[in-house]
Amino acid sequence: MAYYAKDSEEGIEKILSLVPEDALVGLGGSVTLREMKIPQLLMKRGNQVADHWKARENDASHEEVLEIRRKHINSDVFITSINAITETGILVNIDGGGQRVAATIFGPKHVIVVIGINKIVRDLEEALWRARNVAAPINAKRLNKKTPCVETGKCEDCDSPERICNVTTIMHRKPSATNITVILVGEKLGY
Repeated sequence: MAYYAKDSEEGIEKILSLVPEDALVGLGGSVTLREMKIPQLLMKRGNQVADHWKARENDASHEEVLEIRRKHINSDVFITSINAITETGILVNIDGGGQRVAATIFGPKHVIVVIGINKIVRDLEEALWRARNVAAPINAKRLNKKTPCVETGKCEDCDSPERICNVTTIMHRKPSATNITVILVGEKLGY
């Protein structure tokens, strides 16, 4: 299922309408969701939220953060964004640890993918380029990683131990065992 929301406000309404109030919600590492204040809105209305970013902000241990990430796979609803979407609907994601892309393709009862219009590209080649040369360097910089892309602003296909682009998924169509809803928001969100 796919929806178009003209702006963040309409996108938020759609997301909240799709998430039961008693659902365990996993949140993928996503600037888009933070810009829309999705974590706060879900917690305020009483959802149990598995948010590894919040745990890190609260100085959780590495093992505690991993445990939260494992909850994503078994969540009732997993909400995330992606790095690029082609004009024909192919979704491309790059991930460092793999839990975000794993939960996007299998496990949760319902996956909601929220995408800003800035992530629309022409084709698969452009989607892969965008994920590597736009999203990954900005994310690596945000995370204070010491990777070549932080310095050059583009993918260097590095061997850095701090590399954040270890797993790439290409979703050509909805996986047969996963209920996915895509919400395209008519404004720039995330990167």
